[in-house]
Amino acid sequence: MNQEATTVQLNRFSRTLTQEVSNPAAQAMLYGVGLTEADMQKPQIGIASTGYEGNTCNMHLNGLSVYVKQGIQANDMVGLIFNTIGVSDGMTNGNDGMRYSLPSRDLIADSIETVVSAQWYDGVVTVVGCDKNMPGAIMAMARLDRPSIMVYGGTIRSGHYKGQKLDIVSAFEALGKKLANNISDEDYKGVIQNSIPGAGACGGMYTANTMASSIEAMGLSLPFSSSYPATHEGKQQECKKIGAAMKVLLERNITPKEIISRESLENALTIVMALGGSTNAVLHYLAIARTAGISLTLDDIQAISDRVPLLADLKPSGKYYMEDMLAIGGVPAVMKYLYQQGMIHGDCLTVTGKTVAENLAEAPDLDFDAQKIVFPLSQAIKKTGHIQILYGNLAPEGGVAKITGKEGERFEGTAKVCEHEGEIIDALAKGEILPGQVIVIRNAGPKGGPGMAEMLKPTSAIMGAGLGDKVALITDGRFSGGTHGFVVGHITPEAHEGGPIALVKDGDRITLDAVSRNITLHVSDEELAERRSQWTKPEPRFTRGMLGKYIRDVKPASEGCVTDEV
Repeated sequence: MNQEATTVQLNRFSRTLTQEVSNPAAQAMLYGVGLTEADMQKPQIGIASTGYEGNTCNMHLNGLSVYVKQGIQANDMVGLIFNTIGVSDGMTNGNDGMRYSLPSRDLIADSIETVVSAQWYDGVVTVVGCDKNMPGAIMAMARLDRPSIMVYGGTIRSGHYKGQKLDIVSAFEALGKKLANNISDEDYKGVIQNSIPGAGACGGMYTANTMASSIEAMGLSLPFSSSYPATHEGKQQECKKIGAAMKVLLERNITPKEIISRESLENALTIVMALGGSTNAVLHYLAIARTAGISLTLDDIQAISDRVPLLADLKPSGKYYMEDMLAIGGVPAVMKYLYQQGMIHGDCLTVTGKTVAENLAEAPDLDFDAQKIVFPLSQAIKKTGHIQILYGNLAPEGGVAKITGKEGERFEGTAKVCEHEGEIIDALAKGEILPGQVIVIRNAGPKGGPGMAEMLKPTSAIMGAGLGDKVALITDGRFSGGTHGFVVGHITPEAHEGGPIALVKDGDRITLDAVSRNITLHVSDEELAERRSQWTKPEPRFTRGMLGKYIRDVKPASEGCVTDEV
């Protein structure tokens, strides 16, 4: 340990000799919350829970935080639970509440940074569930750079109705079937009432499970954290182990910036590609890298996608759920296989105090004969990654496509322009969404939305209506991890900033090519110039409150939508 690190550690442990003694009120208040004189000499660990009752992803997190605290106390430290916010992506999809989803990521980061810094906790454990909780927590850890561990609340068990396994996407797709008159009222109600059986984050390789899996691969959560379902006994056991792990981090002064590196980010994104993860991972890892002071670009992510094939047959484009992963060895087994194939950096440090390679020595091996969830490289579902970065005259600064191969790799059609995602539902109900269309949803970007809404409701409704392989959809908003089909999001510059997507008209020809990674609006430069001369920048939808601040502060999607940079 270098001298600087030693000094940092001593400064933290000497809190009782500096901060509390110089501030007798602080010492008195700590006695007031129940600490003893002996406790005053112990490290204080903040336990940040995003738990709240109104969302199945987060409803159990406060309970898990208690187990974390027990493990902290058992290892001669003081655990102090505090709460931060959460927003349910599933519940806000398709309504104006979704405007708050992505901004909540940065608010979570801000609030954890605020409490841990103000209280000067020696370390922090974050207990998180829904999509934005995890990147928000990791961004806070990188800002604080104190010993830190993330605990994932775990995936939900699948629902069941008439012999069919269900999840949240089933509910949205049922809406499309209802609009197309392809489902009875009884079965529609049955799907809605049985899709979500209890606690845990959405069950496929959607954004929550994508981020949990990849953060485990990055080294900031314990092995198997992303693989235990929320109701599995292993989740409670993991929480109780956090204390021993935190003690190691404190003793060795291992901080997030020693764990987050270019190599560990590559490990995280390798898992995203191999498991068929959410396009939101692009946005979040750009933000995490920027927060940690590491250079990472869209082109860097494309390079990882070029070399890492899609191996897992997981929802939304596949058959299986995250709950099925545990039985085959979980994320550690997948990592071990990729490490053996030279695709994972083994020398990266993790929160166990060991390297990735040392952790994986104890991991089980994938049995490719006994299971068909994850395939070997020789039988890859897609030879390269499913996440593709597209450029062109419609997206000069990039767009993010999710192409598993099942959608095809090229789509050309005529534009059907929607100024709001709700227009698609109306158009579906009226039979106005037709095969061969490229649906354009604009003014949904970080500033224009604001908040860069997900498009799970319209894409799932399109699937449910039987049009999933007949239309494409592009947007300056983003997609849920549950989205599948020929979709391109994160179109940058966004419409609100005068990006070319603002100039598209109904009937324009658009080509999406995932092989050449090009997105082309077949309109002449002269015509586009004429349209631009007629375009007027819209007034911001909000000028006050959180969303007003977000519009003023947020960076473009190609820069991770961070809000703490000048």
